[in-house]
Amino acid sequence: MTSSQTAGHVPPFGAGAFGQGTDYKATDYKATDFKDDTLGLRARAGQAMAGSTPEQVMARLDLLAHVLDTAILLPGNRRIGLDAIVGLIPVIGDAITTAISSYIVWEARRLGAPRWLIARMAANVAIDGVIGAVPLVGDLFDAAFKANRRNVQLLRRHLERSGALKPSVIDVTATRLD
Repeated sequence: MTSSQTAGHVPPFGAGAFGQGTDYKATDYKATDFKDDTLGLRARAGQAMAGSTPEQVMARLDLLAHVLDTAILLPGNRRIGLDAIVGLIPVIGDAITTAISSYIVWEARRLGAPRWLIARMAANVAIDGVIGAVPLVGDLFDAAFKANRRNVQLLRRHLERSGALKPSVIDVTATRLD
């Protein structure tokens, strides 16, 4: 692939992702191929994601969702995460956690999730961000509404059904042998 073929061309999110269509590799693009990218961020981002399989991405997203939603055990067997704690900081706390939650939606788009799923995940993040911004009530809502866990579960279910990811649970019927 010559530089005249790739100059200014950035593959769309999901294009060539995991066996669908043309495979774009990070080595297909050089930092000089992007005229409008003076820092070379697009090429470096492609190189960073080059070795990511759906399993690796889901492991990262599971960890992120755990940290944001369920990492801390409270007395009474209730779990909260950094989303609820950082949300206690007025205005900026909810903006930060909403931005971090948007990363999960971005990864879903990169994995080739359909638009309806992206919209549903974005709605979960928006609900969490808007209601979470309300003082006190929003903080309690953040502790109860686990938007990141929901989004990761939605993405996992989609990837398992589409065949891009091995099922995490095996559906079987147990029979007793006497």
